[in-house]
Amino acid sequence: MHAPFKKRLTAGERLTGTILTLPAPELAEIAAGAGFDWLFLDMEHGLLDIAGAQRMVQAAGACPCLIRLPVNEPVWIKKAMDIGSAGLIFPNIKSAEEAARAVREAKYPPEGVRSVGIGRAHGYGARFAEYVASANLDTILVAQVEHIDGVGNIDDILGTPGVDAVFVGPFDLSASMGKPGRTGDSDVRDAIAIVRRACAARGVPAGIFAPDVGAARAALGEGFSFVCVGMDVTLYSGLASRLVKDLKG
Repeated sequence: MHAPFKKRLTAGERLTGTILTLPAPELAEIAAGAGFDWLFLDMEHGLLDIAGAQRMVQAAGACPCLIRLPVNEPVWIKKAMDIGSAGLIFPNIKSAEEAARAVREAKYPPEGVRSVGIGRAHGYGARFAEYVASANLDTILVAQVEHIDGVGNIDDILGTPGVDAVFVGPFDLSASMGKPGRTGDSDVRDAIAIVRRACAARGVPAGIFAPDVGAARAALGEGFSFVCVGMDVTLYSGLASRLVKDLKG
C-alpha cells in the first residue's frame, strides 16, 4: 500500500513532511489534509506510544507516515512495522554495523529476522500473505545521521544493504560537535554537506529537518530531496505567540 511513496522517494522526487510529537490523530488528519507528502511520527522525543502512533497512521489516511523509533531495538521495530507505517527512521545511526543490525530486524526472512505477527499492516489477518510477501520491498528504511561519528562513517552506512535513505538531524549533530543548537555554524554545515554529497554520489535520497520554510527551501536548493519542516508544538507555539503579540500590540 505504501510502495508509491517509496518509489517517489527513491526516484528523487522532492517531498515535504512535518514532525508530529503529540498523540493526537486529529493533528495527523489536519497535516495530511494540508497537503504534506509524508508525516514524521516521533516516538523518540514525542509523547507517542504504539497505540497512539497507530491511531495517527489511521487518521493520516493515504498520507504516508514514517515512524522514528524510540530506540533501535527489535521489539520497537516490529511493533512500528506491524501498525502499517510506510517505514521507519532509525535514530542516531553511527556505523554500518548499527545500520545493518536495524535493517536485519526490520526485514522478514530470508533477508532479516523480523518476527511474524498479525496487526494492522496485515489487515488484521485478512491480507497476511500479501503483506508478508511485499513488506521487504515496499517499506522504507531510513538511517538518521545525527552524530559526527555517523558523518565520519557515512560511506559505510550508505553501503549497508537495505538502507533506502538517510535523514540528517542537524540539532543533535551540532550537539555532538560541541555546538548544541548552532546549526548554522560553518563546521556543522560542512558536516551536513559531507552527508549530502555522499548520498548524491551513491544516488541515495538525503533528507533533513528544517525548522522553518526558509531553511526548508535552502535545503531543497542544496540537493536534499525530502525535507521535514517544523513540528506540531513549534508551529502552534509560534503562531500562538504571534497571535498574542498582535492582539496586545
